[in-house]
Amino acid sequence: MPSPADSDAQRNSLGAQPSLAPLASSPVLIDQVYSRLRDAIADLTLPPGERIRQAELADSLGVSRQPVSHALQLLKRDGLVCDSGRQGLEVAPIDPDHLRQLYQVRTALDGLAARLAAHRVVDGTLPAPDLRRLQDAVAAGMTMTRGTPVARQVRVEVAFHTALHDASGNPLIAQTVAPQWPHIMRAMAATLDALPMQEVVWHEHGEIVARIAAGDADGAESAAREHTEADGGNARREWLARLTPSN
Repeated sequence: MPSPADSDAQRNSLGAQPSLAPLASSPVLIDQVYSRLRDAIADLTLPPGERIRQAELADSLGVSRQPVSHALQLLKRDGLVCDSGRQGLEVAPIDPDHLRQLYQVRTALDGLAARLAAHRVVDGTLPAPDLRRLQDAVAAGMTMTRGTPVARQVRVEVAFHTALHDASGNPLIAQTVAPQWPHIMRAMAATLDALPMQEVVWHEHGEIVARIAAGDADGAESAAREHTEADGGNARREWLARLTPSN
């Protein structure tokens, strides 16, 4: 009788849906399924173009098809899943145009967050743990190399920017960006392993934090905007170019 590992290997060889760890039952099961599938799309466990097989996903997560169906409709609303063929769904492609538009918004919001955080330093209202979160994220980023798993690179990048948003003291910044993180994360995951840019990226992060710590609101905003700007920035320009099909 084949073992579970043999069965997983056989399914993968036939192009079946990747296996995901089962979920425990709870009153918010749809939210759990949604979160698990969203994270799997964000880290490319479910890559762009992957055909969605609801029955296999339900079996893998240990739930019925109903919460999977509801969760997929939420993911479709978010632009992470799209129609495919007759009544089918697939993981949506990564859209470089959407990412450029998203980074125009993030440029403004990251710049605002850095400015507000620097003002809080001057006012003495930025909690010391908030500044340490930023510094710790930079320190973690500086230890990464080309051999660091892409998933970790993405997590640390997100940790830095969420710490920046929180340091602003304006919760609407984080709330505005939060729904877009899966789109940003899977673009990062698709390209970071091919980019020798980590040293540059984390130097830029360090410059933002240094300006914030110095209470330099203008300098902090400028550094954050230059880092995040999609069309003129360093890493963002490179990975957006890689995601755009050549003519």
